[in-house]
Amino acid sequence: MKPYSEASDRNKDPILSVIRPYLEQTRNVLEIGSGTGQHAFYLAGAMPHLTWHTSDLPDNHAGIQAWIGDSGLANVRAPLVLDVCDDAWPTVEFEAVFSANTAHIMSWREVCCMFDGVGRILESSGAFLLYGPFSEHGVHNSESNRLFDSSLRRRDPRMGIRDIDALKDLGTANGLDFQREHEMPANNRILAWMKKGPHRPS
Repeated sequence: MKPYSEASDRNKDPILSVIRPYLEQTRNVLEIGSGTGQHAFYLAGAMPHLTWHTSDLPDNHAGIQAWIGDSGLANVRAPLVLDVCDDAWPTVEFEAVFSANTAHIMSWREVCCMFDGVGRILESSGAFLLYGPFSEHGVHNSESNRLFDSSLRRRDPRMGIRDIDALKDLGTANGLDFQREHEMPANNRILAWMKKGPHRPS
């Protein structure tokens, strides 16, 4: 049986509507933390012009493979083993990186590692698109997010909803220019960065 996340099913259309314009001219996308595999299945299916590279820790690979196998899609790749704080990141560059609901379940060290890795593997002018709940200027945008943050920190003090200001600083330190934030349903957002550098030739 394939793993299933109701939240992934619910947020897939709003995510697609925001990220599609960023990926119109993109050929290769790396997804960090593919989880159940549902986003890869749906987003790659909706954007057949690109190749979607999944990744996660080994424990999640079987579920991702199950979604890929059932999809029949030719543009989704088998999951890469990716621990963001490991040196074994892909050696190729990607034109875009997408990650959903990862920053708040990572430790702050792991979030820093993720930005460092994205800064290294993202091509010039490529987009980094990060979806999830975020605070801003130290304030949560809803009571539900405040309670969620508290529950995360009780479960593991290293986890927690990340502040946009701190993430912007991480982006700057790793050669990523912040573009904008997109309001999403259920008090989530998509944050978009662009790798500094000249535009790719068409």
